[in-house]
Amino acid sequence: MNYTLDPIYAVLEKTQLDGVAFVPGANFRRIFNCDFHLMERPLVIIVPRQGDPVAIVPNLEMASFDQIQFGGKIFDWRDEGGYDAAFKSAAAALPQLNDSVEIGLEAQRMRVFEQMALSAVFPVATFVNAHLAISSIRLIKTEDEISKLRKAIQISENALEATLGEVRVGQTEKEIESILLRQLFAHGADGLAFDPIVAAADNSAQPHASARIDYQVKKGDSLLIDFGASWRGYNADITRTFFIEEVSDFDRAFYNTVLNANARGKQVSKPGLKTHDVDDAVQVVLENSQFAEFARHKTGHGLGLDVHEAPQIMRGDDQILEPGMVFTVEPGLYRSGECGVRIEDDVVVTKDGIECLTNFPRELRIVG
Repeated sequence: MNYTLDPIYAVLEKTQLDGVAFVPGANFRRIFNCDFHLMERPLVIIVPRQGDPVAIVPNLEMASFDQIQFGGKIFDWRDEGGYDAAFKSAAAALPQLNDSVEIGLEAQRMRVFEQMALSAVFPVATFVNAHLAISSIRLIKTEDEISKLRKAIQISENALEATLGEVRVGQTEKEIESILLRQLFAHGADGLAFDPIVAAADNSAQPHASARIDYQVKKGDSLLIDFGASWRGYNADITRTFFIEEVSDFDRAFYNTVLNANARGKQVSKPGLKTHDVDDAVQVVLENSQFAEFARHKTGHGLGLDVHEAPQIMRGDDQILEPGMVFTVEPGLYRSGECGVRIEDDVVVTKDGIECLTNFPRELRIVG
């Protein structure tokens, strides 16, 4: 085998679950160092606390799955016969789960039809949401993972600088987005971390806006770009806000308030601090400003194989920061119908503070 299930067994021991079932996705990739698509054909791994794991695998994926050198029983199935028999055989191979046991699921990843197939063959088991517990295997990044994040971020920042050199008054948001996409792949991206947000003027006040094909950027507009390259499965997530040709004194003060909140979030972050405290420090900057009414969201989220993962940097969350955790610091202010500003950095917790993985300048910049 070229993988270990020890992190999953640690989760089982900690939670006292009798087993977990997971599907292709970030946790799967973290364990097996390979990925499979989620599609209409279920691929499910079941790991009991006691005994060997089993895998239910579409036959057409067997050549790829064999490369994992899976250390348990494999039950493959073909389209013409369906997957019911494979699930029944898997259940028969796990008699320890054919009782009133608790099986944890990735509730934010597994689809309903996969859970229904499991429920049909483990009829007296209780299925529980163990998404956070299972995903905790990705909470602390390895040096290799951080290196891949650095590469994704470097590609992203180089692409952004090249894109800004082409931005002009009169371009539509969609045209600027197309430039950004071209530059991301030209600079080495494997893929996109997510569909980028390119939003100007009033559209930038929508935190998750879509680029418009019919709005041409004008002098004095804000231009918010939230994007990231994916490299070897790891994702960058960066936001910068610019202004086209000029900026008003009011918008400059608006921007600098977000800049100060961003700096504060990075200043206070360190191992041993609760994520609540990071968000609280950032929100206090926004709340004590003249723009308090325009704050609308938490400070940030974890980053890695998923763009949004643990830890959540928000008030009320008691996760303790530990070295190796990677998260975003992305305060924002949004004046509905007028202007939005967000400044987002990616940071990794070190033994005595944080290291900012993003290096793209944060000071207000005029483009076009």
